[in-house]
Amino acid sequence: MLSIERSGYYSWLKRKPGKHAISNQFLDQEIITIFKKHKSRYGAKRITDELREAGERCSKKRVANRMKHLKLRAKARKKFKATTDSKHNLPVAANLLNRDFSATAPNQKWVGDISYVWTDEGWMYLAVVIDIYSRAVIGWSIQPTMSRQLVCDALMMALWRRGFPRGVLFHSDKGSQYCSNDYQKLLKSFDFICSMSRKGNCWDNAIAESFFHSLKTELVYTERYATREIAKQSIFHYIEVYYNRIRRHSSIGSIAPAVFEDQCKKVA
Repeated sequence: MLSIERSGYYSWLKRKPGKHAISNQFLDQEIITIFKKHKSRYGAKRITDELREAGERCSKKRVANRMKHLKLRAKARKKFKATTDSKHNLPVAANLLNRDFSATAPNQKWVGDISYVWTDEGWMYLAVVIDIYSRAVIGWSIQPTMSRQLVCDALMMALWRRGFPRGVLFHSDKGSQYCSNDYQKLLKSFDFICSMSRKGNCWDNAIAESFFHSLKTELVYTERYATREIAKQSIFHYIEVYYNRIRRHSSIGSIAPAVFEDQCKKVA
């Protein structure tokens, strides 16, 4: 019916897959395993890094082609919505950080910001403190109101974790929470240098913005939280278990923040 010789058909049946085909089959399985492990958060770049660390020799281009063949696509980022409340008469600080997102050691420069998470019980607000040196989230607080206590609690966690350092440059936006007397007193009590973004310029705090992009895209937008407590536990796991200890960060050599800090301690 197909105009194929009988001998040719049986010869095709007996033919074994070539080395390249077998290699692709093995690579595909490894890619699928990593993709599922990270819950569709990793694209070709990070999957390639995982494979190379495991001893697999492959290029990013090949991994990207295999992912396309497997129809695997990492979660795409969505636009960030600002939550800054800068309509107040409280004193503000100059932009001393000035987009210099470099640091040679921990506790030189920290950044803070606030974002929001929807639950069936209503909004939850998340404040974070990030060390620019390793991009680690060293302090965070999540509460049902966007109050000055929210940012104070996040800063206190960071201070406690880092052994109460002094003289850190702390950068945030000009929101009323960061300009409040309670928050400013807390900064001054540890001789912190206060820096604030220019009005309406999200790029001045790009590191915090980037973290919230990752959180929303890789977690929040894929979930529906029935309660605030469920949201809190989910975000806790993302920050403390995944983001700080597992997730690769391109700006620190494509390793996790905790791994980066451990390696730097050994070198020092």
